[in-house]
Amino acid sequence: MNYQETINWMFNQLPMYQLQGASAYKKDLTNTHLLIAHLHNPQEKLKCIHVAGTNGKGSTSHMLASILHEAGYKVGLYTSPHLKDFRERIKINSPEVSGDISEEFVTDFINEHKSFFESNDMSFFEMTVGLAFDYFAKEKVDIAVIEVGMGGRLDATNIITPLVSVITNIGLDHTQFLGNTLEAVAFEKAGIIKPNIPVIIGEYTPETKPVFLAKAKECNSEIYFAADLISETYPSDLIGDYQIHNKKTVLQTITVLKSQSEFKITPENTKFGLLNVVKNTGLQGRWQQLNQFPKVICDTAHNKNGLEIVLNQIQKEDFDTLHIVLGVVNDKDLDEILPLFPKKAIYYFCKPNIPRGLDVLILKQKAATFELKGEVYNSVSEAYKRAIENAAKSDFIYIGGSTFVVAEIL
Repeated sequence: MNYQETINWMFNQLPMYQLQGASAYKKDLTNTHLLIAHLHNPQEKLKCIHVAGTNGKGSTSHMLASILHEAGYKVGLYTSPHLKDFRERIKINSPEVSGDISEEFVTDFINEHKSFFESNDMSFFEMTVGLAFDYFAKEKVDIAVIEVGMGGRLDATNIITPLVSVITNIGLDHTQFLGNTLEAVAFEKAGIIKPNIPVIIGEYTPETKPVFLAKAKECNSEIYFAADLISETYPSDLIGDYQIHNKKTVLQTITVLKSQSEFKITPENTKFGLLNVVKNTGLQGRWQQLNQFPKVICDTAHNKNGLEIVLNQIQKEDFDTLHIVLGVVNDKDLDEILPLFPKKAIYYFCKPNIPRGLDVLILKQKAATFELKGEVYNSVSEAYKRAIENAAKSDFIYIGGSTFVVAEIL
């Protein structure tokens, strides 16, 4: 198979949570252990930072990779989902070479192991994790930043023994898998805490802090609450209001990493790493400005915690009329997120072009019960085009509700 045929096979033949939802969820790590044994345990050759959390884990992972890049290290970065191209999930940042995994490596890896994947019913995510670990080991990265896909305890990435574990925050998302209380979700995320490995907690609540403390005590792991320990941060090219919490998490992680390992990172490395996250890693979709007049912002926030911060930030903007291009996936709790959206806005309802996308008529109907009014469009791009046509230069356009909506605009 060539690259496009390989990607099509991965997307269409095997379970992929981002596309299919619940049917792709695996309830244990049996397959992952089979896979890494088949690949001769590449993860054992890696020094890693493991990052979990409801929101902010992608930004946090990219910030960490950018800082380590500035410090001169060859850094592997594994994140999900991708926005435009599958290869965004697996990249290397180093002074010598930076960029996404090559099409050739992806194709060779899948072709070589395809019969094993088929005979063992490997999921899309399991294959991708195996690919990342294999690639980073063969490229001999100095350190790899590994983002959890969903949850933590049962996530396919949770076979590594990292130098440090990071949990950004806890919110109610993917409740059908992780539980419908903050304590239950925290328990799943805390599953990445390993014996005698330090853990950094970005944000906590009265419900989640005891869960983290109990797991850290059980594992004899030093625990650091970044929100209590870091008072000042550096500026960053990631300018969403929510990044202040992520920066504190990152700074505490770097502090612990330096104290626990041989990695040497100066304040200047940290400063320039935070200033150049987008340049160094290619991160997109985080309070990203696409146009000036009218001002257009897209953001991948898609659950209550993330959307609250983004929608509050919009209200700080100076504009005449607010236009919102909105689409969501079909397992999203609309009763939880739609009340967050302003009634005084023009809505452009659309369906992200994936099987999990929520039918646009259902979205419009449900939005009307919260007095959110607008028109239905056949695609995200059509909705955005109409918003641009309707907006005056003094207006503001926000595009969001789902990572997949943002992906279709970028």
